[in-house]
Amino acid sequence: MSFTVAIVGRPNVGKSTLFNRLVGKKLALVDDTPGVTRDRRPGDARLMGLTFTIIDTAGLEEADAESLQGRMRAQTEAAIDEADLSLFVVDAKSGLTPVDTDLAEMLRRRGKPVVLVANKSEARGSDSGFYDAYTLGLGEPTPISAEHGQGMLDLRDAIVAAIGEERAYPAKEDAAVTDVDIPQSEEGSDEDEEPAYDDTKPLRVAIVGRPNAGKSTLINRFLGEDRLLTGPEAGITRDSISVEWDWRGRTIKMFDTAGMRRKARVIEKLEKLSVADALRAIRFAETVVIVFDATIPFEKQDLQIVDLVLREGRAAVLAFNKWDMIEDRQAVLADLREKTDRLLPQARGIRAVPISGQTGWGLDKLMQSIIDTDRVWNKRISTAKLNRWLETQQIQHPPPAVSGRRIKLKYMTQVKARPPAFMISCTRSDALPESYTRYLINGLRADFDMPSVPIRIHFRSAENPFEGKKRRT
Repeated sequence: MSFTVAIVGRPNVGKSTLFNRLVGKKLALVDDTPGVTRDRRPGDARLMGLTFTIIDTAGLEEADAESLQGRMRAQTEAAIDEADLSLFVVDAKSGLTPVDTDLAEMLRRRGKPVVLVANKSEARGSDSGFYDAYTLGLGEPTPISAEHGQGMLDLRDAIVAAIGEERAYPAKEDAAVTDVDIPQSEEGSDEDEEPAYDDTKPLRVAIVGRPNAGKSTLINRFLGEDRLLTGPEAGITRDSISVEWDWRGRTIKMFDTAGMRRKARVIEKLEKLSVADALRAIRFAETVVIVFDATIPFEKQDLQIVDLVLREGRAAVLAFNKWDMIEDRQAVLADLREKTDRLLPQARGIRAVPISGQTGWGLDKLMQSIIDTDRVWNKRISTAKLNRWLETQQIQHPPPAVSGRRIKLKYMTQVKARPPAFMISCTRSDALPESYTRYLINGLRADFDMPSVPIRIHFRSAENPFEGKKRRT
């Protein structure tokens, strides 16, 4: 991207709506309630042939520095300092307020280019608010409607004029022709060979858990900066915010999500939107870290979140946070291990790591567990090994006989990874009991070293070519 733009303004002027319009996706939560956005969210914007990085920010308000609104203001000011240009959004429908005047003065002191944007200009009676924007002394306002997409061409022209054509449209150098490696076919290669794990590809990780479990603090400790808003208040995070960083040369994209309470307690529309956003982050991620509060672990909601992650087919890792607040660590750790095995039988062998997001203790071990779990989640096993294993399993524990007829498991192959899924061709698949399926899954975990990840087994009966045909007499 050629430059960075921050969207700033007081609460409820349409900043997140404009952000979604520029990135072309509904990434940021939008609601009529003021102050929905709290963290700064980056995105890749495209506007009439113009490409740049856009940052959505919280509404700026005058507040004490230690309060939640004060910490939100600090995040927004950090985004302004990071950006090359600010889009100062005002509400043309409701007109200017003293807060708008104070914000204009703050932006002027920064000394960076500013584009004044008069949003909601399509509304009846917005002319007076539009002309009042001239009094801010930031130049001619650009009338737009972020909700309906009106005025986007004028906004593009205003951005180009403020940032300069050289920055807006950097010259593209012709790519030099380089030597291209053409893969050669190797003689004697095994088509069923198990592929090696690619430890260089970027990894998507979602951090989930109950409210106030320490998810944002954990990500800030990974990044080494106060990138996400934190505090003692529960439910600070609302949007699912993604951040990128490198761990031992590998790109990690982490998603901070809103805390998920029990469904019966989620009443407000805004919290429902936040939880839905967190569920989308789980489906988009590859590995999901479920953060437990080590002082009050294994609440009913914790178990439901783990079950949800496994049903979605994601690789799961448990992180027992706030370990710095535990006194008798050995006794607590033994108790946590016992409860993990007893309360999460569907996730046998799941990796659980005690950590402290506040001090950074145990984070390297947590990241190594994430990598190891992702390796298992991507694992593929050759068909030859699977069929030899299936034959051994049937010898040790034959399938049951139903109505006097023995069920035969004939053939097994892996149909997909992420998560590992297998297909077994057998007779009378509808009569095979669930207990035997669990026996096979546990055998796969033990014999092929596949702990913690969900394993799917599908059974398929061979079609009878003579079914439905009359017997000749």
